[in-house]
This record gives sequence, C-alpha cells and structure tokens, in this order.
Amino acid sequence: MDLIITDHHEVQEKIPDAYAVIHPKCSPDYGFPELAGVGVAFKFAEHLLGYFPGHLLEFVAIGTIADLVPLVSENRILTFHGLKSLTTTTNPGIKALKGHCNIEGNVTEEDVGFLIGPRINAVGRLQNADLAVQLLMTEDQEEADYIAERIDSINLERQRIVNDIVKEAELMVNSTNKKGIIIAAKEGWNEGVLGIVASKLVRKYDRPAIVLAVKPETSEVKGSARSIPAFDLFKNCMTVRELFTHFGGHAQAAGMTLPMDNLSKLQEELNRIIDNQLTEDDFKQAIEISQSISVKDINEKLINDIARLAPFGMKNPKPVFHLTHAPKDVRQIGSKKTHLKLHFKEEEVNLEGIGFGFGHLYPLFTPKTLVSIVGELGINEWNGFRKPQIVLQDLAIEEWQLFDCRGKKDADVSQYISLTNNNLIVSNNNEEYLPGIKQITYQEIGTDLPQVDTLYILDLPDLLDELKELVQITQPKNVYAGYHVENSVYLTSFPSRDDFKWLYALLLKRKQIDMKTELNKLVQMKGWSKEKLIFLSKVFFELEFVKIENGIITVVDKPVKKDLSESEIYQKRKYKAELERILYYSNYEELRNWFIQCMDYVDSPKEELAHGL
Repeated sequence: MDLIITDHHEVQEKIPDAYAVIHPKCSPDYGFPELAGVGVAFKFAEHLLGYFPGHLLEFVAIGTIADLVPLVSENRILTFHGLKSLTTTTNPGIKALKGHCNIEGNVTEEDVGFLIGPRINAVGRLQNADLAVQLLMTEDQEEADYIAERIDSINLERQRIVNDIVKEAELMVNSTNKKGIIIAAKEGWNEGVLGIVASKLVRKYDRPAIVLAVKPETSEVKGSARSIPAFDLFKNCMTVRELFTHFGGHAQAAGMTLPMDNLSKLQEELNRIIDNQLTEDDFKQAIEISQSISVKDINEKLINDIARLAPFGMKNPKPVFHLTHAPKDVRQIGSKKTHLKLHFKEEEVNLEGIGFGFGHLYPLFTPKTLVSIVGELGINEWNGFRKPQIVLQDLAIEEWQLFDCRGKKDADVSQYISLTNNNLIVSNNNEEYLPGIKQITYQEIGTDLPQVDTLYILDLPDLLDELKELVQITQPKNVYAGYHVENSVYLTSFPSRDDFKWLYALLLKRKQIDMKTELNKLVQMKGWSKEKLIFLSKVFFELEFVKIENGIITVVDKPVKKDLSESEIYQKRKYKAELERILYYSNYEELRNWFIQCMDYVDSPKEELAHGL
C-alpha cells in the first residue's frame, strides 16, 4: 500500500521510505519550515483540490494556535484570516462550541488558545478524537449542540484528572535537586494529559519535566515532556536516543516511550547535560518587556493600535509593558479572594490592573508605595463601559516597606513572613512567637546582629534609641509594626502644674493625709483617677517634698526647692507618653518618616523584577 506521511515535528536521523513525505523541514525549496500539522494538511488539501480551500481556514486557525507553533509569516497570515472565518462561521459544531465558551463578537487567538482548543483536545486526550471529528463535520445544529455539551463535560473531567495527577507528581519531585530534570512516573496515570501535567510542573519548579505512565504489562513507561527555554528537549534527548523505544517532538515539547529499566539512566544523562549546559540564571523565569510606560500614556487608541499586530502567539508575543506607580487602591476580588485589583491614577487618567491568581499578595501592599508591574494592555468592557486595563504577569516592590499592624492583638504575622528570607523578631519577653524565626529582647541588642530582610517589632521599647539602634544595626528592608499598648500613658491626661500645686497646698494645710482612708474622697472631690493621685504623691516623695510611711503622706518641713522636671518618675512618664505618641498614636506617614530618619543606610532596596513579591 502506498503511504503518504504529513508531519511537522523535528526530523530525526532516519526518514521513512514512504511514497511521499510532506514536511516543510524536509523540503529545501519550501520557504517556511514552521507550519503546524494542520497547516501541512491544509497545503496537501489545496494540492488535491486544485484550488485554495478558504472554507477550511477556520480549522487551520484552531490547529495552528493550539499547536503553539510560531505565529509568524505563513502561520500568522493563515491564522489572521482563519480567525475572521471563526467570527462569521456557519459551521454548526464551531457555533455550538462558541456558545458553550460564551464567545461573542470577534474571535481572538486567546479564545482559541484558552477555550476552543482545550475542549477539542480534551476528547482525544481522554477517549479518541472521533467525537471532535463528528462535532466539526455534522451539519445538524441540534446534534452539534449535544456533542458540544458532551465535549464540555469531558473537558471538565480532563481538568479534574490533570489536577489529581499534578498533586501526585508534586509529591514525587525531589526538592533537593533544584537544577535537575523532573521525572515523575506512576501506574494508572492517563497518558493523554501528561503533557499538560508536565507544563504545570515546569511553570511551578522552573525545571524541565518528564511525566510518564507506567505500563507493567510491557515493562515500559510512556508519556510527555516539557522544557524551559534554555534547554532544548529534542536536541538533548537525541544524544541519548538509544534509551528510547519511541521518541519525537520539538525543542520545548516531546513524547516518548522507553523501558522502565532505562529511567534512572535517562535522568542521570539528562542531569549531566543540564549541569554542563545551564547556569543558575537559566532556571529563572524571564519576561521580555517591550517598553516602560506611564499611566497617563495608556489609552484606547494605543490599545487598538497594538491589537492591529494580532494574532499574537509564539515568536510574535503580545507586547508586555512595564510601569512603576503607587496604586490609589488595592483590593482582593473573586469569590475566594484569589485575584488582585489595583487602581492607578496619573493626572486625569485612570488605569485598572488585574492580577489573576495574585490575591495572596494583598497583605504585602502598603500605602503610597511604588509598585513595579509588568503585563499586557487591554480593554475591560462591562455594561457598556470600556476602560483600559493592564493584566499583570508579575510585580515587585522596589523600596522599603512599613507594614502597620499596630493595635491588632491577634494579627497573623505569618502571612508577612517568608521562611526563605532572613527575619528577626524583637519583643520584651522570650515567649516564642514563630518557630524557626530568630527572636531577641531589647536587652539583647548588639553589634553582632546580622542584617535582615524584615524586622518584626512586637513590643514597644523603653527608649526610642533602643529601636533606632536596632534598625541601624540590622538594616531591614521591611519593618512590621505589630505592637499594642495597654494602660496607655499618652491617653491618660498628664498632670498639670496646677494639679501639683493643688495637692501640695492641701498637704501644707492638712500636714498629713492618710491615703488608705482618704484616697477615694480625694478622687471624688477632684474627679481624678487613683493612679493620678498616686503618681502626684510619688513625684513629691522623690523630690523630698513629703514622706510616705504606711500610706500616710506627711509634708517635709522646709524642703529644698526643686523643679518638677528634676523628678525621674515625672520625666519617665513624660518620655513614655512621647514614645507612645511617636510609635503608637502617630499616623502611618508620621511613623514611616520616623523610621526613614533612622535609616541612613537606605536608598530603596532593590528586588529582582523577575520574581517580584
């Protein structure tokens, strides 16, 4: 039987002896080697039909976008016109799919990549592709709606299976080898979804990943691999091709079958290659920024101009912009508070920033702090209103921060702490707040303390200079103020000189007062607190104006003249009230400015934008 092969994967050493091999990378005369599999099939169909099959362009767009091939040159042109066909399609199956995906108006590459493509793919991953073929070929709209509903259910099942396998695979990841390849294998895993699982592992761990289903009946493993940009899967796996029974793919994605006995050897060889080829920076996710921009420069015209460069995809990415601005408002949104919404304003221009999955970072924002964000520009259209927005890909705080949790007795300190950072807790006692975090008292402040990322202040000091010294020694990038005050001195009215004069005049007149029997009478007479009267008495005693024995206050005859300021008790209370005013009852800006005055070492500590918060 004559056999014609159409393909677009990387060419291996031996090409099958077929009647014809239709493959752009095998033809030196063909001008564009990056066609998707659907593009190759489309070209073959054009040759067989003898005319340009424009009615098939909508299928070409779906396949080209879903296959993640470079959206440049011929791929871009075919996809551009294919998306127009998808927008006006009369195909019952595609119309049904668009309905289930809630796609209205112009169909975009994102609609195909995130909604249409995954649903069509799910059928072949969990069952076989027949149902998807039926959907696209049926001419009956009722049948198409029924099949689309079934496909939607299969896609939901695919998502559940992927999530379950991801959880199992994550438990297998050897966290001690931060740079090596991830290989996870288990019996019973569905082969059709292992590529998706591998992609999720790559995104989480920034390492190449191979995920395999174990087949004990043949003593083999079969599955898929995904990689990081710096590691060419196809090229490097081809250097150990003898370990595989079957292998094929691209630089960033591959499929494979191999004997179980070869697994350890495969991991050993690929890790050796990785050690030789890659550096530490190769394992960091990078975002290519097109341009820095100001909030006031973002408008609908700019966004519409960018849209003219679509469709976006591999090798033709949507432009990513960087801006630095202090958000006017930060909120968690979504039913589970998993997303983040930022509101920026510059001059008369308003801009919303949406961070999907960034909700957990909400506690890490502080007022009037500059935030660097990177993301794609778009239009948020709701209820007839259109507003520019930026969809976040990453963000970072590039200056020191003050986290103000004063007065919150039960504040959750742990949400501000990353155990990978160098943290220090200071308090007035040795009670352990958080295991594993170094903790000291104010009496233990010394020059041998290390510099820290975050200083957690859980109690007020006795002296402002104690805290100032601690800040200057440890040079924190962030300060967490989590202390509270009971029996506040600042909120208790400080006795005036007239108060002292009144009590001393009474003592001169009475010569002595028995506080055990007369304290309550004096409290009622003046409307003072007991603590205030006791404080006045202690000051007089310290200045040697009176004697106190067994609660009886007696005036000293001809005492040495002294000013109230000479009393240490008087000065301590006055100082404590001032300390509370500065560190506890000040507003956010006042407290932040006090810390800045302590931080002569600070010039906005920098963070890597690539990893952000």
